[in-house]
Amino acid sequence: MRRLRKALGRILLTVLLLVLSVLLAVGVVLGWQGHTLYKEAVETAPIGSMYDRIRARGEFVTFDQLPGTYVDAVISVEDRRFAVHHGIDPISIGRALVIDVKTHSLAEGGSTLTQQLAKNELFTQEKRMARKAAEMFAALDIEKNYSKQQIFEMYANTIYFGSGYYGIAQAAQGYFGKTPAQLTDAEAVVLAGLPNAPSLYSPKGNPALALKRTKVVLDRMTEAKKLTPAEADVLEAEITALPVMAQP
Repeated sequence: MRRLRKALGRILLTVLLLVLSVLLAVGVVLGWQGHTLYKEAVETAPIGSMYDRIRARGEFVTFDQLPGTYVDAVISVEDRRFAVHHGIDPISIGRALVIDVKTHSLAEGGSTLTQQLAKNELFTQEKRMARKAAEMFAALDIEKNYSKQQIFEMYANTIYFGSGYYGIAQAAQGYFGKTPAQLTDAEAVVLAGLPNAPSLYSPKGNPALALKRTKVVLDRMTEAKKLTPAEADVLEAEITALPVMAQP
């Protein structure tokens, strides 16, 4: 029996070492492929001039023109550790992996705002592991070149909000007929929730789903201590009453 246990132990150890070797090899290959994709992308669109390129497109909204509630809502629901990470957040990635394993999906990516900016500006939307690695290299580079406020500005001015609206200026005007600075807290929360799945959550097409998404945003803001439960309840009532949330 003792010999059998030893033999099984050696077999298990061998299998574990083989699995780890395979994972290491896959990681090296994906890292190499990702770095190649990253280098190709920045040769075409250098990260050092990304901010100027985005500003030159027009309708650029600076950080001080963004409602504080919008900033708090985006960071709470998309990237709570935005202020402290350097482009990649291992804690969020680990949490996303656990959720993906439980749900047998790739629904959670653990991407930071910086990674989302890199994906939207430099890469395709295709879900490939090599592209994910490239996105990480680019995010690290972006963080070296720009301040957190500049990164948030670039994110807010380029992200898709659904219904054909790109950037916070188009979204504020398209959904509410306002500039970003004129948005109410309720309107700001609505816009903060849309980029997660803009076609799905657009209040013009799916007001019921848009409302559910705003509840998620409010919950995350409460968890992050940006709102008290009472304040979240007040905002939820205001959001429900918005004309854009009216059922067709």
